[in-house]
Amino acid sequence: MQNVPVKEATAAPSAPGLTAGTDPRPGAVVQTDGTTFTLWAPAAERVELALIADDGSQRNLDLSHTGEFWTGFVPGVGAGQRYGYRVHGPFDPSHGLRFNPSKLLLDPYARAVDGSLDFSSPLIYDSSDGDSAGHVPVGVVVADSAPPPPISKPVHWGETVIYELHTKGFTKRHPDVPEHQQGTYAGLAHPSVIKYLTELGVTSVELLPIHHFLTEPAIAARGLPNYWGYNSLGFFAPHAPYSSSGSRGEQVAEFKAMVAAFHAAGIEVILDVVYNHTAEGGFDGPTLSFRGIDNRAYYRLAHGAAMYDVTGTGNSVDTSHPQVRRLVMDSLRYWVEEMGVDGFRFDLAVTLVRNERHEVDIPGHPFLAEVAADPVLGRVKLIAEPWDVGPFGYQVGNFGPPWSEWNGKFRDSVRDVWRNTSDGVKDLAYRLSGSSDLYGDDGRYPYASINFVTAHDGFTLRDLVSYDHKHNEANHEDNRDGTDDNRSWNCGVEGETDDRRVIALRKRQMANLMSTLILSTGVPMITAGDECGRTQHGNNNAYCQDNEISWFDWSLPAAWSDQLELTKQLIALRAAHPALRQWHYFSGRPVVAGGRKDLSWIAPHGGEMTDADWFDGNLRTIGMFLAGDALRATDTEGNALTDSSFLLALNATPQTQPVVVPDASWAPAYEVVLDTSHSMVTEVEAGATVPLAPRCLVLLRAL
Repeated sequence: MQNVPVKEATAAPSAPGLTAGTDPRPGAVVQTDGTTFTLWAPAAERVELALIADDGSQRNLDLSHTGEFWTGFVPGVGAGQRYGYRVHGPFDPSHGLRFNPSKLLLDPYARAVDGSLDFSSPLIYDSSDGDSAGHVPVGVVVADSAPPPPISKPVHWGETVIYELHTKGFTKRHPDVPEHQQGTYAGLAHPSVIKYLTELGVTSVELLPIHHFLTEPAIAARGLPNYWGYNSLGFFAPHAPYSSSGSRGEQVAEFKAMVAAFHAAGIEVILDVVYNHTAEGGFDGPTLSFRGIDNRAYYRLAHGAAMYDVTGTGNSVDTSHPQVRRLVMDSLRYWVEEMGVDGFRFDLAVTLVRNERHEVDIPGHPFLAEVAADPVLGRVKLIAEPWDVGPFGYQVGNFGPPWSEWNGKFRDSVRDVWRNTSDGVKDLAYRLSGSSDLYGDDGRYPYASINFVTAHDGFTLRDLVSYDHKHNEANHEDNRDGTDDNRSWNCGVEGETDDRRVIALRKRQMANLMSTLILSTGVPMITAGDECGRTQHGNNNAYCQDNEISWFDWSLPAAWSDQLELTKQLIALRAAHPALRQWHYFSGRPVVAGGRKDLSWIAPHGGEMTDADWFDGNLRTIGMFLAGDALRATDTEGNALTDSSFLLALNATPQTQPVVVPDASWAPAYEVVLDTSHSMVTEVEAGATVPLAPRCLVLLRAL
């Protein structure tokens, strides 16, 4: 064990006038005549605040020790000041102690970050005694400012349609956005961008990570960036490169202006947040912040020094520690109260609910209890990605209220049905009707299920029907990265083709998948570009492709107008008809005495599904009758809502299937609202036998 000395060039005596801090909040808090800096570092022996001038020179000030915190008030320092910390203490990596004052450390509470990581420098690693200043990002002091106005009308979960997009990629090629704003927060706030989203009909945008993140050194060594952003370092700081106006605090104002623009248009902003790991990587990763402040508190360790990794990134944040939980909770509240966001999607959320023994602890983990009891978080949307890569990491359906969850079983079931490989339709029925088998036994509602067919990771919708295999050569990993479990079908030809029959089939399959997604009970999540044929040319893991492979191609909405118009139609149908967006689980019984069952499953023979039908592994044709004459949802005055009744029918087989329309006791006749095959007549009578085209979905409205 040793104490690593600071090189004489970086050490400096405390400046006169440094006094005890006067604000208890961690981080840099601007006051009328200066700034209070506070850092939690309970095991440190000395902490220096490094104030960094524009020319890179530093003024190092010793902070005072109060309990587990180090603090000091610096007169005359205000917004825009760059800073970092140097933390002294024992350096003994074999026991998890990584103190090294030659490493300039980012404040975990920094509200803005300036500068980049010099991947080529050995000085970013604590195995080197050299000063890392000038090679690492630093914090920026940011003054408090007014939050964006709230959304004019909050979006109820039952009305939510989520649109997952990448802040940079969505506008990088937008022709209406000024060049200097393309790929930025200001670009997303551009009127043409907002108009596209409002006309599409989505209610909420889910932004891929915008906490300040870094590229992993190993990826940079391949000449590639981390594009998606799942490598956070600053939990309070908007990613600086997404700012068109600057990185000395301007990114905060620009982000708030973007939120304000979305709110003015009635669109929620949900953040994809990565609290499960940080950009410091594994044992041999760079020392940038948490590792040098208190490695043993912030990270899960195994056998003293080794990182216990359940995220696949080299480290896992240890939320079993109370102060680490406080950091996460403070960050979440900050993004709601100060930055105006409306919800969060938690990447690898299972990591956050592992206890001090690294075991999954649902529902007993204190993080879950603190979130559930928090009044600020109680008014926003909370979405869990309910898995990680550790033992017992797959926890779909287990998070309980108030959480919604990414429903990976929905994705898998819907993909399997439409590629004609499912074991019958019994699992599909659960997914179409809100996945009550997953979320109906713990007090939650159907909107606990975030339904999706594609997401940022994996094939796009167009690629899902164009490729049987991944094509990730551009990632420079010899096509080893990315999942091989794609559950895709290329419709007979791998990749792009000019065969009109294949193209037509692919478009129909895309229509089938999109229709199933939006018409299913639960909350649909659309991946940006799936409504207009965006392709990654078979790359199912484009995390490092900051280029045309990933960027939204704004020529596609015109070229794929049929898919775009279908998506708009589906979202509009869902918005107009509460029967298509149920807020309560179905019971299979009448809601009112003498009424029809709220939900009935119709077999091809026109009657209700029998046990034999449910256990027929070859059956891939089914009808779903939704009774609208009495719904469990109520209007603002407490009156039960009523709606049209609908019959949704699908045929996932490659053959035309004769199906019998239910008899007149259900409805005398139906009008065709949607037909992905474009082959049905406009109206069908009760009891009629009609041909259901191969691989198609139809939606009929009872007359």
